Amino acid sequence: MAKKKAFALRLDPDVHAALEKWAADEFRSANGQIEYLLHKALKESGRLPKSES
Repeated sequence: MAKKKAFALRLDPDVHAALEKWAADEFRSANGQIEYLLHKALKESGRLPKSES
């Protein structure tokens, strides 16, 4: 498994609550949901490095 970089992310409390609900609905952690959404957005925009697609 590839190493992951940790960093702090500040979110509006309402955005965080909505994200946690969405993540729970899809059986993911909030962190997992953020990673999934970022990966999907990068792939759809053609900005995902070739080794990641």
